[in-house]
Amino acid sequence: MKSSKAPPPRHLSVKAKAWWRRLVNEWVLDDAGLLILQAGLEALDRMIEAQAILKVDGSITEDRFGQKKQHPATLVERDSRSAMLAALKQLHLDLEPAGGLGRPPGK
Repeated sequence: MKSSKAPPPRHLSVKAKAWWRRLVNEWVLDDAGLLILQAGLEALDRMIEAQAILKVDGSITEDRFGQKKQHPATLVERDSRSAMLAALKQLHLDLEPAGGLGRPPGK
């Protein structure tokens, strides 16, 4: 089992590395957990890249016949978001909202 203080993979973005450090410092993750976390943060980076492309290009583009169609980066954004959320869910982290949002327990 790796230490939960494992350094973030070098290829992750600054934002993903910050998430990595936060999560490995707050939770004990075994080797499988670290792989799942890495996959989720790689998906986060892909999602952010796709969002940057969409910010410039917009979500609608034209094909070679001049027909409007969904920009391919919208699919990358959607799929990456799903992969990121699935990875985080698979880690089974007990994420409770800060500040007591929602109904108090037992009520």
